[in-house]
Amino acid sequence: MIQFLLKTLISALLIAGAAELGKRSPTAGALLVSLPLTSLLAMIWLWHDSHDPARLAAFASDVLWLVIPSLALFVVLAWMLRAGYGFWLSLGVGIAATLAAYALSLRLLALR
Repeated sequence: MIQFLLKTLISALLIAGAAELGKRSPTAGALLVSLPLTSLLAMIWLWHDSHDPARLAAFASDVLWLVIPSLALFVVLAWMLRAGYGFWLSLGVGIAATLAAYALSLRLLALR
């Protein structure tokens, strides 16, 4: 239980830190968020819990392929906001586009 709480605390501090940094400098906040910190933490926790190289390699490979459809959120959100649409609509459409991209990617990954 203590290990779970430690994982949660470290992860939450990174997210909160990125949000606070983004208030001061959007570019610095974006840089921190764009780093694969979540993936790195997840790989560290997975390695600590399993010590299974094959599982970690599969995880890393899947993350690589699933980062690509996640980019749909940022493309759609930025485009819609610049086009004058509201934040919540832009975010909702961006999330929907991302879910569609994930569905397509997961189907394609199943083919490999």
